[in-house]
Amino acid sequence: MILSNSVKYDPRVYNEAQSLISAGHQVHMICWTRNSRGDRSPQKETFDSMTIHYIDDSTFMTLLKNPALKNPFWWQKACQKAAKLHNGEFTFDAVHCHDLDTLPAGVWLKKKLKVKLVYDAHEIFGYMIEQDTARAITTAAFALEKYCVKYTDHLITVNEAVKNYLASISSTPCAIVMNCKNISDRTYHPPAANIFTISYIGILHKNRMFPELIDIIGKLDRVKFIMAGFGKKTLIDAIQKKSAGYDNVEFIGRVSSQEVLSKTLGSNAIICLLNPKNRNNQAGLPNKVFEAMVTGRPIIATKGLYYSGIIERNDLGITTNYDPSNITDAVVKLRDDPRLCERLGRNGLKAALEKYNWENEEKKLLEVYRNLASV
Repeated sequence: MILSNSVKYDPRVYNEAQSLISAGHQVHMICWTRNSRGDRSPQKETFDSMTIHYIDDSTFMTLLKNPALKNPFWWQKACQKAAKLHNGEFTFDAVHCHDLDTLPAGVWLKKKLKVKLVYDAHEIFGYMIEQDTARAITTAAFALEKYCVKYTDHLITVNEAVKNYLASISSTPCAIVMNCKNISDRTYHPPAANIFTISYIGILHKNRMFPELIDIIGKLDRVKFIMAGFGKKTLIDAIQKKSAGYDNVEFIGRVSSQEVLSKTLGSNAIICLLNPKNRNNQAGLPNKVFEAMVTGRPIIATKGLYYSGIIERNDLGITTNYDPSNITDAVVKLRDDPRLCERLGRNGLKAALEKYNWENEEKKLLEVYRNLASV
């Protein structure tokens, strides 16, 4: 597997790797740390039966301010590492690329080593970057993806909306493997917090109403807001500064994917607001939805989007307009109605037990690899 971040903070990649290992496969991860030469990660480590090989930035890469310009050098380093492993420690049968910022490396390895290539599209990459990058880079990303998918042996993605996009650029078979969670407890547990606590653990981005959400919740009585996650340094600095201005807001930094559910269980509700004007959000299905389900916690979400349709059909939470007054009303409604919170939370756990769980998604993933092995 090739991943442009750490598998320790990516629950989807972690679950997929663990499922493949449990099925008898060996999994090696090549992860880009994006670190400078002065802050090197270990070259290799074993973590939960995965062998992780780390790629740091070279000195030259640290001088490139635009992340997109670093990608070709990352692809080259990932290919060199993979080829060295293939010709030395072991021979691998497939390359599993997570998102477009790893796929060119996978195409090169497929051509060079004659291995199978799996493209795991976590989102529509061009939509994800279009508001933060120049139009030329976004256009190039769409073109690059359209070129690279021609070389794939199987596609995997997260929901029907992204699958439809992939079908428009490729005829390669595609499986939907959602970011559902493992069921660790089939029993509903009521919140133990003394004060009504809203939590958010995940990507921190302006298109998820950060840092504005801090002011919205921070001004409410009898509500606590706990945040964790990662994002651009400028945004993290703004979040820390705003959080310090409220006694009922706490930012706890980045946590590993293995800690997310236990911390979520300690809250009364989850909030995950997506800007409806962002095209990636329109097709997105965040991890937060499945974390809310498996912990039995209601979720507050933006109405009118793909993910809010799932929330509404299964009666998992409250969907609201993407504006401060409506968001305030949603938080207060849950705060003042414990019975509603419990009913929505129990609905979520029921949905996880019956359908939205990793056991079901794992079967789809393993079927992809059985098909690859038989070709």
